[in-house]
Amino acid sequence: MAVDFHGLVRATEDLDIFVAATSENIARLRDALHSIYSDPSIDEITAADLCGDYPAVRYVPPDGPPMDILTRLGDRFRFADLASEPYDVDGQTVTVATPATLYRMKKATVRPIDHADAARLADAFGVDDEAP
Repeated sequence: MAVDFHGLVRATEDLDIFVAATSENIARLRDALHSIYSDPSIDEITAADLCGDYPAVRYVPPDGPPMDILTRLGDRFRFADLASEPYDVDGQTVTVATPATLYRMKKATVRPIDHADAARLADAFGVDDEAP
């Protein structure tokens, strides 16, 4: 969805959310999700999972897109590594990865759709391997 925020629309099936890997932050994430969804399965999202060896969980809310909640992508990207910028969405600030960050994240995956996204980001924003 971050690619969409930058004006490069493509259909997506889920929402990837990066969060800082601390127990306190995971508790805030659960509180935020509870404020939107009345779903007891939110309590299954734990710091032990997100701060452990496999730092990703999938949450599928009752109404809304599935969410992949991540604290890092392998050894390449951690929350602190992501350059971002704020957007206003109906009076709420949403922080979105920059085009250069998205490019770096997508260019080396195994998914062809990510390679296509990286190429579109490079063309639209002039980003490449040297971009900050």
